[in-house]
Amino acid sequence: MLGAIAGDIIGSPYEASPVKHKDFPLFSDASRFTDDTVLISRATAPYNSWGNGSAMRVSPVGWAARDAQDVLSEAERSAEATHNHPEGVKGAQATALAVFLARTGSTRDAIREEIAAQFGYDLDRSLDDIRATYTFDVSCQGSVPESLISFLESTDFEDAVRNAVSLGGDADTMACIAGAVAEAFYGGVPPAIEAASLDALTPDLVEIVDLFRERYCETGQVPPNRR
Repeated sequence: MLGAIAGDIIGSPYEASPVKHKDFPLFSDASRFTDDTVLISRATAPYNSWGNGSAMRVSPVGWAARDAQDVLSEAERSAEATHNHPEGVKGAQATALAVFLARTGSTRDAIREEIAAQFGYDLDRSLDDIRATYTFDVSCQGSVPESLISFLESTDFEDAVRNAVSLGGDADTMACIAGAVAEAFYGGVPPAIEAASLDALTPDLVEIVDLFRERYCETGQVPPNRR
C-alpha cells in the first residue's frame, strides 16, 4: 500500500504538467497525496465506471488476500462499489493480482504471462513505443496495462515510478499502480522515498498505513532473484 501512496505523491505534480522523460524531481513543493490515496466521493451507488480509480485503490487487496482466487473475488468487490463496468472490474483485478504475484515470489515473466492470459492485456509493448504516442487516459483499459509495463521494465522501485510518470499520461494514478506492484516485487519502498512519502501524509493517514503494514506486510527483504 505504501508503494501506491508513494507513486501517487511522486506523480502528483505531473498529472497536469506531463513529462515524456524520466529525469524529473521525485519530490517538490508541489508533491502531495491526491484522491488516489484518500478516496472522496459523493456517490452512494455504482455508476458503471471504467475509470482507473478502481485500480488505483485496490493494491491492499493484493497484500491482504489469502490466495489468487481470493484476490480476484475481493478486487471485484472493491471495484463494484463504484466501478461496476467490466473494464473497471478487470483493471482492479489485474492490479491486485499483479501485487499478489509479486509479493509471493513470481518472476516478471510469470506476472506478465498470467496477467496477459487472464485479462487480455497486451504487455509485450515497450515503454519507448508507448511513450511516443501516449496521451492522458483515465480508463482502466487505457492506463492499467501501461502502468504494469512500467513495472515490468523497471530495475527497482524508483525506476518503476519514473517509468510510469514518463509516459505523460495520468501520472499520479499510473505511478500509484506501478508503485504498488514494485513495492511487492522489490521487497519494500526505499527508505528515503518512504520517509518523504510518510512526511507528506497527515498523522491519521500515517497511523492507518502503519496499522495495515503491521498486519499484512513483510517488507525489507528482497528475494535473491530480485536483486
